[in-house]
Amino acid sequence: MSRANDRAGDWPLALRAYGLAARVLGPLVALRITRRLARQGVTPVRLAERRGRATLPRPPGPLVWLHGASVGEVLSILPLVTGLTRAGQTCLVTAGTATAAQILTARLPPGALHQFAPLDAPHYVARFLDHWHPTVAVLVESEIWPNTLRALDRRGVPRLLLNARLSARSLARWGARPALARALLGGFAAIVAQSDAGAQALAGLGIDRARLSTGGNLKAAAQAPPADAGELARLKQVLGARPCWAAVSTHPGEEEAVLAVHAQVLRHMPGACLILCPRHPDRAGAVAALVQTRDLTLTRRSAGQDPSAQVWLADTLGETGLWFRLSPVVFLGGSLTPQGGHNPWEPAACGTAILTGPHLDNVGPDMAALTGAGAAQVLPDAAALAPALLTLLQAPERAAAIGAAGRALQGQAQANLNQALALVLSFSR
Repeated sequence: MSRANDRAGDWPLALRAYGLAARVLGPLVALRITRRLARQGVTPVRLAERRGRATLPRPPGPLVWLHGASVGEVLSILPLVTGLTRAGQTCLVTAGTATAAQILTARLPPGALHQFAPLDAPHYVARFLDHWHPTVAVLVESEIWPNTLRALDRRGVPRLLLNARLSARSLARWGARPALARALLGGFAAIVAQSDAGAQALAGLGIDRARLSTGGNLKAAAQAPPADAGELARLKQVLGARPCWAAVSTHPGEEEAVLAVHAQVLRHMPGACLILCPRHPDRAGAVAALVQTRDLTLTRRSAGQDPSAQVWLADTLGETGLWFRLSPVVFLGGSLTPQGGHNPWEPAACGTAILTGPHLDNVGPDMAALTGAGAAQVLPDAAALAPALLTLLQAPERAAAIGAAGRALQGQAQANLNQALALVLSFSR
């Protein structure tokens, strides 16, 4: 939507009401969110960023602002950020979670800055934009915040939506209120959908087809998560010839199933080790207690302990690259319970065979591509996990072939990344 349309009052009444509510309730929402971030270790100085207060100076020259909601989204754009900085662009990358902040702090390339994103209240967004003055705004997947979009339009900042992903439920809601869809989505200079079906659905909402394209999923081009080579070699020596598998990004209700599966594995492979990595490390205490109720021996990474027990609790941040490289087979959590699944491209980039449950609303196209290439297996339920896992652990050459297929498919995604890079550069100079 153009600034002229905004002045003419074409911003729908529902969105204007949302803007007013955000202005009034913004301080209360900010208090709740910053308290949660504080509990997760974010310093008071950094908490102010959620209210739009910058904690870094703005570098001179053009600035590309890239925003993703959380870990998966920011990981998907890290290769894009790297490409932009190599092309001489300064990038500001924002997200809303403490975990994403930790990963960005560790992995952003030189020439890129990190801040927490401002909450979507008019005064917070204005404060943020007054400081940063982005040349172009790049939003990822479904980060469609009305007050932010309106503020960008008013300032004449072009906005792009990359890796666009709208669930069937979201599309149904948009379809019931097409005026809202056109107001929020019609103002994007370009929208790159993950699939042809997604682009067609957006066109069906009235979005200008000339602004729509398909670019695959940027997550597929994500670099393999890093792993310290010396530590990887040491841990491989500790594990020796023990069969090893990992359950990564698990949620409540999944650890019980995973531990039951590991008990079955131990009956066939008594020396087997499970690397158990809950999605949220702050649940590690509860997960450790659960392991102990199953009469399984336990060691914890956060305590400096090695994988010498039946279960090694990987309760640290930023080390998934180790877990994927130590394990020829990985089960990806968030899929046995209705969480929607998690990004499978990082384990694919590490060459590990992937097993997942049936709840894949968030990653359906990704898993379809990987299963089609023979790089992953979608299981109907928890009962199917043990036999599938044992088959691969007992045939390591088969697990290696599956992992190689995933790595090959992940490499093909570089063309999509190059397309996204060219698009952003066309607006940032």
